[in-house]
Amino acid sequence: MTPISVWNKSHLSFSTRLGPRHRPPGKDGFTLLEVMIAISLLAIALTTLFGSQSQSVSLGGTVKFNTQAPLLAQLKLAEFSTNVERPSSDSGDFGDDFPGYQWKMETEDVTLETSEILSKLADTLQLLTLTISWGNDHYVYQIQSYLPKNRAF
Repeated sequence: MTPISVWNKSHLSFSTRLGPRHRPPGKDGFTLLEVMIAISLLAIALTTLFGSQSQSVSLGGTVKFNTQAPLLAQLKLAEFSTNVERPSSDSGDFGDDFPGYQWKMETEDVTLETSEILSKLADTLQLLTLTISWGNDHYVYQIQSYLPKNRAF
């Protein structure tokens, strides 16, 4: 207890007395329950925030692949369509320009037996299947195209 100076108006004198200096019960700061509720609300908010951040990073990788893979597939498809000699299957990567991206190409003869005209056309075409993958085949993009068969000029 600390001494308190009190001025008494009726007697016009100062007196010193000892008195309790504390707040009424229940008003002395945060209780343990309030602190636990605040921490749990903070934990829920942070968990939600980190979860959305993780999902955002994952979607960023997906968007990157879905943008680059079709462009790389068009590049390889243009390269294969201009080659006179086309192997039946081939694979590789895109080098240091696009690390982690791999491609795989497979060709097969076309069989169109629905009509006589289409069956004649099938003798001159090949079906080329081009697969672009990234991240240990976690992301895969596949495109198919009909190209003329290899011809000797």
